[in-house]
Amino acid sequence: MLVGELTEMLGLEPGAVAIDCTFGGGGHARAVAERIGRSGTLIAIDRDPQAENAFAALAEELSCAVRFIRGTYVDGLTTLREEGVRADAVYFDLGMSSMQIDTRERGFSYAYDAPLDMRMDPRQELSAREIIATWDERRLAATLRDLGEERHAGRIARAITRTRVSSPIETTLQLVETINAAIPAPARFGGGHPAKRVFQALRIAVNDELRQLEQALPLAFGLLREDRVLAAIAFHSLEDRRVKRFLAEKSRGCICPPDLPLCACGRLPEAALLSRGGVTPTARELALNPRAASARLRGARKLGLSVRGQPVGGPRE
Repeated sequence: MLVGELTEMLGLEPGAVAIDCTFGGGGHARAVAERIGRSGTLIAIDRDPQAENAFAALAEELSCAVRFIRGTYVDGLTTLREEGVRADAVYFDLGMSSMQIDTRERGFSYAYDAPLDMRMDPRQELSAREIIATWDERRLAATLRDLGEERHAGRIARAITRTRVSSPIETTLQLVETINAAIPAPARFGGGHPAKRVFQALRIAVNDELRQLEQALPLAFGLLREDRVLAAIAFHSLEDRRVKRFLAEKSRGCICPPDLPLCACGRLPEAALLSRGGVTPTARELALNPRAASARLRGARKLGLSVRGQPVGGPRE
């Protein structure tokens, strides 16, 4: 999704070092590898063993140097920082990969029956089944509301905690049935699948996705060389809001009161935004891949000291 737009934004040249923080099935990595060429280096990070297998298969086809780090993007980026790696591009393709959605036994989708799992890393203990089986009503409701923006969070949490007393909820379709029974009838027929937001919330909670993203963005920015690009593709407002906020903060300069004639704070922008409103898929891509409908690409270029602005006490921007 947004493959051409991402590679264009990154502005990669032969010999570049690129870090793919969310390798998935490797669609973006393949395009990036073609841009950096034989003299370039592609470093991929992913916690999913399926992604590691996909990387091994793709690596045989690529001419550039390659490396895979199995772990969260926070773990991977921390390792690279400790090694002193410097990158010409760092990018994220957030959320689930198509590979995860289409592997039924992983339990990511409400479209077919499967065990309630949703772990991106099968080695971790917490699963969606564990959350549904053990979290109390208040915690469930808060999770569905905060991470899924689910308007019927209270009703659904109540239905889950009542249902599981007599009948454990262990599969995706059992959960879907519980959701359908809990919400008002009109809500079942408008605004997409009634389980969509609940499944989103559970997946984010299982994989600690938002906290991971908040910690990973500064790590990624820190690995960039000057005049190089950090980019991220988000698929829902919770992710996109965090990316937007981080990039906006990095691009912000003087924060002195507007009536102060001279800058006293000395704050200089560290980055320049590359697309203030974000880049969305073209109509052609949407026709070929409806899953791209909610995708939004944002990026920023890291500024060097020579272009970051005026020193302390200089004129206001």
